[in-house]
Amino acid sequence: MEIVEPKVFLIGETRIIEENLKSYLEHLGVPDWNTDASSDSEKIIEIMGRLCYRSFEPGLNPNVTKVRQGNKSYLQHIIEVGHGSVLEHAYLNFIFADVSRVLTHELVRHRAGVAISQESLRFVRLETLPMYIPLHIREHEKGMEIFAKTIEELEKLQKELAEIFELDKHPFETKKKITSGIRRIAPMGVATTIGWSCNLRTLRHVIEQRTDPSAEEEIRVLFAQVFNIVKDRYPNVFADYEVEIVDNIPWVKTKNKKV
Repeated sequence: MEIVEPKVFLIGETRIIEENLKSYLEHLGVPDWNTDASSDSEKIIEIMGRLCYRSFEPGLNPNVTKVRQGNKSYLQHIIEVGHGSVLEHAYLNFIFADVSRVLTHELVRHRAGVAISQESLRFVRLETLPMYIPLHIREHEKGMEIFAKTIEELEKLQKELAEIFELDKHPFETKKKITSGIRRIAPMGVATTIGWSCNLRTLRHVIEQRTDPSAEEEIRVLFAQVFNIVKDRYPNVFADYEVEIVDNIPWVKTKNKKV
């Protein structure tokens, strides 16, 4: 039996088309406007927020006599007043590898602002059954012994069934049907891969919900990793978060909930 830990890969993010942004700023009459945002994602949030009030500089809107300067100050204000809709313009693309079906069944409950593509075990044949072992099982000698024995037996059955049905002698369409049947005796804890894309407003909410001590252990471990990636890459979006360690896993929280 192979024991695995959840792994996070940030593979994509929103990019600005600079020449078209320049054309818009010229159209608006502020061709020299710029920002100190450290990423395109934070920059596009600021742009979408400023266009709501035409607040790129004083005077564009007669009602606006002064504007906040700098991306950090601007995003901090957006978060504090709960103007969260502009955070939806920045999208991130993750791959979560070596995560269980237990975890992905929890993850798909977050539907708003996300896109999901999951490894299909109808197509992908299982031979080994790698999985994350929760700490309370890992630290219990007898419990771990029973757990490991069960998984090893299920791995053996996966291979035996593939041999009985002579899986490698069939065309792909038949392999797919047999594989789909055999996977039904695989446990929910088997490690798989899921592609998960979300906007930054959604990500803030999911990090808060899924690092909470009441959440399932494996998903807490996963989103603690996610937070460690995004807090450095998008520091102004996540500047309001505090971290408390509970059961050796970070609990990421903020007073600005549900922005």
